Amino acid sequence: MTQNDTQQKNPAQRGLQTYAGGCLCGAVRYEATVDLARVTRCNCTICMKYGYGGGTGMKPDAFRLLKGQEAIKKYGRDGSPNTRSFCRNCGVVCFGDGDVPELGGKFVSIYVNTLDDVDPSLLTFGYWDGRHDNWAAGLRSTPWPFQPTVS
Repeated sequence: MTQNDTQQKNPAQRGLQTYAGGCLCGAVRYEATVDLARVTRCNCTICMKYGYGGGTGMKPDAFRLLKGQEAIKKYGRDGSPNTRSFCRNCGVVCFGDGDVPELGGKFVSIYVNTLDDVDPSLLTFGYWDGRHDNWAAGLRSTPWPFQPTVS
């Protein structure tokens, strides 16, 4: 292994940087220009089912799909403008897109675990209360309580 193989982008160097990422099998590849100081986790049902791994959002023009449009399958809940895109070959969820007015409108969100050469253990996460559509409360430094809806 060469030194270049083990070098990672340091997320402690805050500010906009361009990162490459993709799925496990390599069929889907992307680039995103983001600030990894803004990495979040959400407790909504879809984020929880996808593993609560964390992501970061950006305006759509900061994201470029480099390869794999034909390999992408999208999933969205009925009535939601938000979708998740995963590789139909290996199943890895790489990114999502949608429109949440409380968060500034249209966005693309990448899953930080799909970034190349970024160690997620070095990132600081903020937490959204998406389970209760509580976007107006903003981010907080600890997870929101998991309070199942009582019927």
